[in-house]
Amino acid sequence: MKKLLLSCLIVLFSVSVIAQNSVNLKMNPEKNKVYRFSSASEQTTVQTVNGNQQTIESKSHDAVSIKMIDATAGFMVAEVHFDTLISIINTMGKTITTTSVAEGDIKSSETADIMSCIKNRLSRNAVYAKIDYTGKVLEIVNLKMLSDVIMKDTSSITLTGLVRSGLKTQIESTVSDNTLKTMIETFTHYLPGRQVSAGDNWNVTVRTNSGGMILDIITSYRLDGVKGNSANITAESEIKAAENEGPMVTGGVTITYDNLKGLSKSNMVVDINTGLMIEDKAKTHITGNLGVSGPGFSIQMPMDINGESKVIALQ
Repeated sequence: MKKLLLSCLIVLFSVSVIAQNSVNLKMNPEKNKVYRFSSASEQTTVQTVNGNQQTIESKSHDAVSIKMIDATAGFMVAEVHFDTLISIINTMGKTITTTSVAEGDIKSSETADIMSCIKNRLSRNAVYAKIDYTGKVLEIVNLKMLSDVIMKDTSSITLTGLVRSGLKTQIESTVSDNTLKTMIETFTHYLPGRQVSAGDNWNVTVRTNSGGMILDIITSYRLDGVKGNSANITAESEIKAAENEGPMVTGGVTITYDNLKGLSKSNMVVDINTGLMIEDKAKTHITGNLGVSGPGFSIQMPMDINGESKVIALQ
Protein backbone atom coordinates (compact mmCIF):
# COMPACT_ATOMS: atom_id res chain seq x y z
CA MET A 1 0.00 0.00 0.00
CA LYS A 2 2.82 2.36 0.96
CA LYS A 3 4.63 1.46 -2.25
CA LEU A 4 1.50 2.20 -4.31
CA LEU A 5 0.96 5.50 -2.51
CA LEU A 6 4.58 6.50 -3.10
CA SER A 7 4.24 5.66 -6.81
CA CYS A 8 1.11 7.80 -7.06
CA LEU A 9 2.85 10.72 -5.35
CA ILE A 10 5.79 10.43 -7.76
CA VAL A 11 3.39 10.47 -10.73
CA LEU A 12 1.53 13.50 -9.34
CA PHE A 13 4.79 15.32 -8.70
CA SER A 14 5.97 14.56 -12.24
CA VAL A 15 2.70 15.85 -13.73
CA SER A 16 3.02 19.01 -11.63
CA VAL A 17 6.57 19.63 -12.84
CA ILE A 18 5.54 19.07 -16.48
CA ALA A 19 2.59 21.44 -16.07
CA GLN A 20 4.86 24.15 -14.68
CA ASN A 21 7.18 23.84 -17.66
CA SER A 22 4.50 23.53 -20.34
CA VAL A 23 2.74 26.64 -21.57
CA ASN A 24 0.59 27.93 -24.42
CA LEU A 25 2.75 30.67 -25.93
CA LYS A 26 0.60 32.90 -28.11
CA MET A 27 -0.51 36.52 -28.33
CA ASN A 28 -3.20 37.20 -25.75
CA PRO A 29 -3.13 40.88 -24.71
CA GLU A 30 -6.05 42.32 -22.78
CA LYS A 31 -8.47 44.14 -25.05
CA ASN A 32 -8.14 47.96 -25.07
CA LYS A 33 -5.19 47.90 -22.65
CA VAL A 34 -2.13 49.84 -23.79
CA TYR A 35 1.23 48.04 -23.56
CA ARG A 36 4.38 50.14 -23.90
CA PHE A 37 7.89 49.06 -24.85
CA SER A 38 11.28 50.67 -25.23
CA SER A 39 13.99 49.52 -27.63
CA ALA A 40 17.62 50.68 -27.56
CA SER A 41 20.49 49.55 -29.78
CA GLU A 42 24.13 50.36 -30.44
CA GLN A 43 26.02 49.30 -33.55
CA THR A 44 29.58 49.72 -34.78
CA THR A 45 30.31 49.21 -38.48
CA VAL A 46 33.87 49.03 -39.80
CA GLN A 47 34.12 49.19 -43.59
CA THR A 48 37.20 49.31 -45.79
CA VAL A 49 37.18 51.58 -48.85
CA ASN A 50 40.24 51.45 -51.13
CA GLY A 51 42.36 50.18 -48.24
CA ASN A 52 41.16 52.83 -45.78
CA GLN A 53 39.07 51.85 -42.78
CA GLN A 54 35.96 53.85 -41.95
CA THR A 55 34.09 53.46 -38.67
CA ILE A 56 30.39 54.24 -38.35
CA GLU A 57 28.79 54.24 -34.90
CA SER A 58 25.03 54.32 -34.62
CA LYS A 59 22.59 54.41 -31.74
CA SER A 60 18.82 54.25 -31.77
CA HIS A 61 16.07 54.58 -29.23
CA ASP A 62 12.47 53.75 -30.06
CA ALA A 63 9.34 53.62 -27.93
CA VAL A 64 6.16 51.90 -29.08
CA SER A 65 2.62 51.45 -27.74
CA ILE A 66 0.43 48.49 -28.69
CA LYS A 67 -3.30 48.13 -28.00
CA MET A 68 -5.44 45.20 -29.12
CA ILE A 69 -8.79 46.62 -30.23
CA ASP A 70 -10.46 43.56 -31.78
CA ALA A 71 -9.87 39.85 -32.30
CA THR A 72 -11.03 36.98 -34.51
CA ALA A 73 -10.18 33.29 -34.49
CA GLY A 74 -7.24 33.87 -36.84
CA PHE A 75 -5.85 37.26 -35.89
CA MET A 76 -6.18 40.31 -33.70
CA VAL A 77 -6.35 43.95 -34.79
CA ALA A 78 -3.92 46.22 -32.97
CA GLU A 79 -3.50 49.98 -32.81
CA VAL A 80 0.21 50.73 -32.79
CA HIS A 81 1.92 54.04 -32.05
CA PHE A 82 5.62 54.70 -32.61
CA ASP A 83 5.80 57.21 -29.79
CA THR A 84 9.52 57.98 -30.13
CA LEU A 85 11.95 57.31 -32.98
CA ILE A 86 15.51 58.55 -32.49
CA SER A 87 18.70 57.63 -34.34
CA ILE A 88 22.22 59.05 -33.93
CA ILE A 89 24.87 58.18 -36.53
CA ASN A 90 28.52 59.17 -36.18
CA THR A 91 30.51 58.75 -39.39
CA MET A 92 34.20 59.59 -39.11
CA GLY A 93 33.50 62.29 -36.52
CA LYS A 94 30.41 63.76 -38.19
CA THR A 95 27.21 63.16 -36.21
CA ILE A 96 23.70 63.19 -37.70
CA THR A 97 20.65 62.97 -35.43
CA THR A 98 17.11 62.31 -36.64
CA THR A 99 14.29 62.39 -34.12
CA SER A 100 10.52 62.21 -34.10
CA VAL A 101 10.54 64.58 -31.12
CA ALA A 102 11.41 67.48 -33.44
CA GLU A 103 8.89 68.68 -36.02
CA GLY A 104 11.61 68.92 -38.68
CA ASP A 105 11.26 70.67 -42.01
CA ILE A 106 10.49 68.94 -45.31
CA LYS A 107 11.94 71.94 -47.22
CA SER A 108 15.21 72.03 -45.27
CA SER A 109 18.59 71.74 -46.95
CA GLU A 110 19.64 69.30 -44.20
CA THR A 111 18.71 65.63 -44.66
CA ALA A 112 18.44 65.21 -40.86
CA ASP A 113 15.69 67.86 -40.69
CA ILE A 114 13.78 66.18 -43.51
CA MET A 115 13.99 62.69 -41.97
CA SER A 116 13.02 64.13 -38.57
CA CYS A 117 9.92 65.56 -40.25
CA ILE A 118 9.04 62.12 -41.67
CA LYS A 119 9.60 60.42 -38.29
CA ASN A 120 7.53 63.09 -36.55
CA ARG A 121 4.62 62.49 -38.91
CA LEU A 122 4.86 58.73 -38.36
CA SER A 123 4.89 59.18 -34.56
CA ARG A 124 1.72 61.31 -34.69
CA ASN A 125 -0.33 58.77 -36.65
CA ALA A 126 -1.65 55.40 -35.51
CA VAL A 127 -0.76 52.26 -37.44
CA TYR A 128 -3.54 49.65 -37.56
CA ALA A 129 -2.29 46.10 -38.06
CA LYS A 130 -3.68 42.60 -38.31
CA ILE A 131 -1.44 40.35 -36.21
CA ASP A 132 -1.75 36.59 -35.92
CA TYR A 133 -1.25 34.75 -32.63
CA THR A 134 2.44 34.04 -33.28
CA GLY A 135 2.95 37.82 -33.46
CA LYS A 136 3.41 37.94 -37.25
CA VAL A 137 1.96 41.06 -38.87
CA LEU A 138 -0.40 39.95 -41.63
CA GLU A 139 -1.46 43.36 -42.91
CA ILE A 140 -1.07 47.08 -42.31
CA VAL A 141 -4.74 47.99 -42.59
CA ASN A 142 -4.31 51.75 -43.13
CA LEU A 143 -1.09 51.58 -45.18
CA LYS A 144 -2.33 53.70 -48.12
CA MET A 145 -3.80 56.45 -45.94
CA LEU A 146 -0.73 56.46 -43.68
CA SER A 147 1.65 56.68 -46.63
CA ASP A 148 -0.32 59.56 -48.17
CA VAL A 149 -0.22 61.55 -44.91
CA ILE A 150 3.49 61.00 -44.28
CA MET A 151 4.62 61.43 -47.90
CA LYS A 152 2.66 64.65 -48.51
CA ASP A 153 4.77 67.62 -49.61
CA THR A 154 7.81 65.44 -50.41
CA SER A 155 7.68 66.94 -53.91
CA SER A 156 8.77 70.22 -52.29
CA ILE A 157 12.12 68.80 -51.11
CA THR A 158 14.73 71.34 -52.25
CA LEU A 159 17.70 68.98 -52.40
CA THR A 160 18.81 67.89 -55.87
CA GLY A 161 20.77 65.22 -57.68
CA LEU A 162 21.95 62.00 -56.05
CA VAL A 163 21.24 63.33 -52.53
CA ARG A 164 17.58 63.94 -53.39
CA SER A 165 17.27 60.54 -55.10
CA GLY A 166 18.80 58.69 -52.17
CA LEU A 167 16.66 60.59 -49.66
CA LYS A 168 13.44 59.85 -51.56
CA THR A 169 14.35 56.15 -51.52
CA GLN A 170 14.94 56.32 -47.75
CA ILE A 171 11.62 58.09 -47.12
CA GLU A 172 9.68 55.60 -49.27
CA SER A 173 11.34 52.73 -47.40
CA THR A 174 10.39 54.26 -44.02
CA VAL A 175 6.66 54.05 -44.79
CA SER A 176 6.74 50.85 -46.85
CA ASP A 177 4.65 47.80 -46.01
CA ASN A 178 7.72 45.69 -45.22
CA THR A 179 9.38 48.30 -42.99
CA LEU A 180 6.27 48.98 -40.91
CA LYS A 181 5.67 45.25 -40.45
CA THR A 182 9.29 44.73 -39.38
CA MET A 183 9.12 47.64 -36.91
CA ILE A 184 6.06 46.12 -35.23
CA GLU A 185 7.37 42.55 -35.33
CA THR A 186 10.45 43.65 -33.38
CA PHE A 187 8.09 43.69 -30.40
CA THR A 188 5.75 40.81 -31.30
CA HIS A 189 6.97 38.08 -33.68
CA TYR A 190 8.71 35.37 -31.61
CA LEU A 191 5.99 32.98 -30.46
CA PRO A 192 5.10 29.43 -31.59
CA GLY A 193 1.35 30.11 -31.20
CA ARG A 194 0.85 26.73 -29.51
CA GLN A 195 1.55 24.63 -26.43
CA VAL A 196 5.25 24.03 -25.81
CA SER A 197 7.26 22.41 -23.04
CA ALA A 198 10.66 23.21 -21.60
CA GLY A 199 13.31 22.15 -24.12
CA ASP A 200 11.00 22.54 -27.15
CA ASN A 201 12.18 24.51 -30.19
CA TRP A 202 10.40 26.48 -32.92
CA ASN A 203 11.56 28.54 -35.89
CA VAL A 204 10.57 31.98 -37.17
CA THR A 205 11.76 33.42 -40.50
CA VAL A 206 11.54 37.15 -41.15
CA ARG A 207 12.48 39.00 -44.35
CA THR A 208 13.52 42.54 -43.55
CA ASN A 209 14.74 45.66 -45.32
CA SER A 210 17.91 46.93 -43.65
CA GLY A 211 19.03 50.18 -45.24
CA GLY A 212 17.81 48.95 -48.61
CA MET A 213 19.35 45.47 -48.27
CA ILE A 214 16.82 42.63 -48.17
CA LEU A 215 17.89 40.15 -45.51
CA ASP A 216 16.44 36.87 -44.25
CA ILE A 217 16.62 36.35 -40.49
CA ILE A 218 16.02 32.70 -39.57
CA THR A 219 15.63 32.31 -35.83
CA SER A 220 15.50 29.15 -33.72
CA TYR A 221 13.80 29.69 -30.35
CA ARG A 222 14.04 27.39 -27.33
CA LEU A 223 11.84 27.41 -24.24
CA ASP A 224 14.28 27.02 -21.36
CA GLY A 225 11.67 26.99 -18.61
CA VAL A 226 8.72 28.66 -16.93
CA LYS A 227 8.83 30.51 -13.63
CA GLY A 228 5.62 32.03 -12.32
CA ASN A 229 4.07 34.04 -15.15
CA SER A 230 7.33 34.28 -17.09
CA ALA A 231 8.79 32.10 -19.83
CA ASN A 232 12.56 32.14 -20.33
CA ILE A 233 13.54 31.76 -23.98
CA THR A 234 16.88 31.69 -25.79
CA ALA A 235 17.17 32.45 -29.49
CA GLU A 236 19.82 32.14 -32.17
CA SER A 237 19.42 33.78 -35.57
CA GLU A 238 21.15 33.20 -38.89
CA ILE A 239 21.28 36.38 -40.96
CA LYS A 240 21.90 36.27 -44.71
CA ALA A 241 21.10 38.04 -47.94
CA ALA A 242 17.64 37.09 -49.16
CA GLU A 243 17.54 34.75 -52.13
CA ASN A 244 16.11 35.88 -55.47
CA GLU A 245 16.47 39.56 -54.56
CA GLY A 246 18.32 41.94 -56.84
CA PRO A 247 21.02 44.41 -55.82
CA MET A 248 20.27 47.67 -54.05
CA VAL A 249 20.22 50.69 -56.36
CA THR A 250 20.35 54.15 -54.83
CA GLY A 251 21.44 57.49 -56.24
CA GLY A 252 22.78 55.87 -59.43
CA VAL A 253 24.97 53.45 -57.45
CA THR A 254 24.45 49.67 -57.49
CA ILE A 255 25.27 47.71 -54.33
CA THR A 256 25.44 43.91 -54.17
CA TYR A 257 25.57 42.11 -50.83
CA ASP A 258 25.16 38.41 -51.68
CA ASN A 259 27.80 37.09 -49.27
CA LEU A 260 26.72 39.16 -46.27
CA LYS A 261 26.20 36.76 -43.33
CA GLY A 262 25.71 37.07 -39.61
CA LEU A 263 24.66 35.54 -36.31
CA SER A 264 22.56 36.95 -33.47
CA LYS A 265 21.97 35.48 -30.00
CA SER A 266 19.43 36.68 -27.48
CA ASN A 267 17.84 35.92 -24.13
CA MET A 268 14.17 36.70 -23.71
CA VAL A 269 11.62 36.80 -20.92
CA VAL A 270 7.98 36.62 -22.05
CA ASP A 271 4.75 37.15 -20.08
CA ILE A 272 2.86 33.88 -20.57
CA ASN A 273 -0.50 35.56 -19.87
CA THR A 274 -0.23 38.14 -22.67
CA GLY A 275 2.46 36.63 -24.92
CA LEU A 276 4.23 39.99 -24.88
CA MET A 277 7.90 40.30 -24.02
CA ILE A 278 9.13 41.56 -20.69
CA GLU A 279 12.75 41.82 -21.78
CA ASP A 280 14.96 40.85 -24.70
CA LYS A 281 18.75 41.27 -24.83
CA ALA A 282 20.62 40.46 -28.07
CA LYS A 283 24.11 40.60 -29.58
CA THR A 284 24.71 40.51 -33.34
CA HIS A 285 27.74 40.08 -35.61
CA ILE A 286 27.58 40.44 -39.41
CA THR A 287 30.43 40.27 -41.93
CA GLY A 288 30.78 40.26 -45.72
CA ASN A 289 31.73 42.27 -48.79
CA LEU A 290 29.62 44.86 -50.51
CA GLY A 291 30.09 45.28 -54.24
CA VAL A 292 29.70 48.98 -55.04
CA SER A 293 29.62 50.14 -58.66
CA GLY A 294 28.57 53.14 -60.66
CA PRO A 295 29.53 55.12 -63.78
CA GLY A 296 33.27 54.57 -64.19
CA PHE A 297 34.02 52.66 -60.99
CA SER A 298 33.60 49.30 -59.25
CA ILE A 299 34.97 48.40 -55.79
CA GLN A 300 34.66 45.70 -53.13
CA MET A 301 33.95 47.00 -49.64
CA PRO A 302 34.67 44.57 -46.74
CA MET A 303 32.30 45.19 -43.83
CA ASP A 304 32.21 44.06 -40.19
CA ILE A 305 29.24 44.92 -37.97
CA ASN A 306 28.84 44.40 -34.22
CA GLY A 307 25.69 45.38 -32.38
CA GLU A 308 23.80 45.07 -29.12
CA SER A 309 20.11 45.72 -28.49
CA LYS A 310 17.67 45.61 -25.62
CA VAL A 311 13.87 45.69 -25.51
CA ILE A 312 12.02 46.15 -22.22
CA ALA A 313 8.37 46.46 -21.27
CA LEU A 314 7.49 49.78 -19.62
CA GLN A 315 5.20 49.90 -16.64
